[in-house]
Amino acid sequence: MSEIDSAPLCPTTSVADVPWLSDDEQRAWRAYLRGSRALEAVLDAELQDLGMSLAEYELLSMLSEAPCQEMRMSRLADQTVQSRSRVTHTATRLTRRGWVERRPAPDDGRGIQLKLNDEGLAAVRSAARVHVTGVQEHLIRQMDPALFQSLGAAMLKVRTHLLGAECDNYNP
Repeated sequence: MSEIDSAPLCPTTSVADVPWLSDDEQRAWRAYLRGSRALEAVLDAELQDLGMSLAEYELLSMLSEAPCQEMRMSRLADQTVQSRSRVTHTATRLTRRGWVERRPAPDDGRGIQLKLNDEGLAAVRSAARVHVTGVQEHLIRQMDPALFQSLGAAMLKVRTHLLGAECDNYNP
C-alpha cells in the first residue's frame, strides 16, 4: 500500500472533542434553521412580485412606524440586525426608487437620517397587504396561538442574549 492509500482522506475530530447536540436538539435546530430560511424565502418572493425585497420592506415598515417617519441609519441597522453597509446599500436602492430621502442627522453632522416620503409610504402600505397575509398564512396559522406566543418569547430571549438588554427597549 502506498503512502497516499494509507493517509486519511480528511482530518478527523474525536467525538469526545465536540459537544454534540442530542438527537432531539439536532432535530429542533435543523427544523428551526430550515423553517426560518424557507419562510424568509417565501416572504421575500411574495414581495419580489411587487418589486420589493423583504429587507427593503423591513426598512420601509420601520420608517413608517418611526416618529416623523424617519430614523438614523445606524439605528435601523442595529434594530434590523443588518450590517451598516447592507442598510446603506438598501437605502441607496430605496432612494433611487424615490421612496426615501437621506438627511444629515440633526444632532450629529456625521450621522444620516433616512426619511420615508409619500411615495415610500404608499409603497409600504401596498406591500403590507401582501406581507401581512404571507406572515399570517405561512407562520401564524401554522400553529396555535400559545405556540406562536412562545416562539416570539423564545426569539426575544435569544435576541436579548445576543444583543444585550438594550434590545428590550424596542418593541419588535
